[in-house]
Amino acid sequence: MDSIEIGLWVTGGMMVMVLLGMRVAFAAAMAGLVGLIWIFWAKKGMDPEQFGWALTVAVKTAGQVPHGKVASQALSLIPTFILIGYLAYYAGLTRALFEAAKRWIAWVPGGLAVSTVFATAGFAAVSGASVATAAVFARVAIPEMLKIGYDKRFAAGVVAAGGTLASLIPPSAILVIYAIIVEQDVGKLLLAGFIPGLFSAIVYGALIIGLALTIKNFGPPVRGFTWKQRFASLPPALPIVAVVVIIIFFVYNPFGGDAWGTPTEGGAVGAFIIFVMALARGMRWAQFKDAIIETARLSAMIFTIIWGVLIYVRFLGFADLPHAFSDWITSLEYSPLLILICILLAYAVLGMFMDAIGMLLLTLPVVYPAIMALNGGEMVSAADSTFGMSGPMCAIWFGILVVKMAEFCLITPPIGLNCFVVAGVRDDLSVQDVFKGVTPFFIADAVTIALLVAFPQIVLWLPSLA
Repeated sequence: MDSIEIGLWVTGGMMVMVLLGMRVAFAAAMAGLVGLIWIFWAKKGMDPEQFGWALTVAVKTAGQVPHGKVASQALSLIPTFILIGYLAYYAGLTRALFEAAKRWIAWVPGGLAVSTVFATAGFAAVSGASVATAAVFARVAIPEMLKIGYDKRFAAGVVAAGGTLASLIPPSAILVIYAIIVEQDVGKLLLAGFIPGLFSAIVYGALIIGLALTIKNFGPPVRGFTWKQRFASLPPALPIVAVVVIIIFFVYNPFGGDAWGTPTEGGAVGAFIIFVMALARGMRWAQFKDAIIETARLSAMIFTIIWGVLIYVRFLGFADLPHAFSDWITSLEYSPLLILICILLAYAVLGMFMDAIGMLLLTLPVVYPAIMALNGGEMVSAADSTFGMSGPMCAIWFGILVVKMAEFCLITPPIGLNCFVVAGVRDDLSVQDVFKGVTPFFIADAVTIALLVAFPQIVLWLPSLA
């Protein structure tokens, strides 16, 4: 049995373990270790006397992965981004954002739901976690929508879908993970997420307005705010703007010259600003402790998944499966655009059974090289490429597409994590209610992804300036 066959058997076994309910981190780590043992033992002709040697080499190889990769400075972005989100909640910025959005936007048809979408987009700009965004606005926005007559299922769906925007709008933990796995520039990927994230929020808002115009008593607009009340709502939300500006300047200086520092340093400064703001607004020790514990819990979960999957990735390298998959993809006699669409559809199906981070970590080591090969290679110029963009730009474009698919998977049954979070926060809602409420947003996400594929400059314009 050659290494490719071993790779296919081990990958199939890992998928079975995941479908049977084993955590992605442990399934990937176990599959990677077993695969490494199998690969090294096969090199010795499966000699029983050489099994001990194969086991020793495999354990040493796997053991080098966690520290070697997780010690990367880029990964230190993740806990700082998550901490920003939790501290922002205790600083009262979520309530301030929602109030500002309500006073400025709620006059349109379905206005309170539209306000919720743009408030979640604003909170996403200081929170790297979709789950945290959904949990916070389930407490803040759903009661307001129910008070004026929204259907509780749709109100929950708005919050669950709006929470997914944190996956794209920087600071985004998933974008950082993508950048590390495919070894691309973290700063440019974070920049690339701004416009698609805002674009997604606009499409969500347009969907809600369309529903409000066609369905009777869908959700009445909220009027009566004076201009004075509207402008008075802006100062409490200004810390959000400050953090966004800081992160932009630490990634890319729009006025020319060097950036102020690294994205990691920008995340740390942003966390400190929100921390000071939370203290000024009365955050107590118990709340600070909760923020730290929740940050540590979510960070530990993400890092554990990364550790396990990277062991599996190391095995894939020895099995040469990514190269074989790239050769197979490029040999297909179909349109490259059709192949890309099929890969994105495969992500939609896979996301029904796996969490977003685990799905990307498991698939990118195989899928990413294939997409790069399809475009003409890592270093291809725009003129010689298949998709009309250079290798580095293709990596950014594909990254935004797969992260948008990961957003989509956060609200698809049966694993849609945001839906479970919203249902967990609200005792009056079942998971089935939330899944019914997010159904219209599947259409909005499909439209957004189609437009990002058709018009890559929506993604690439901002990073092309850096």
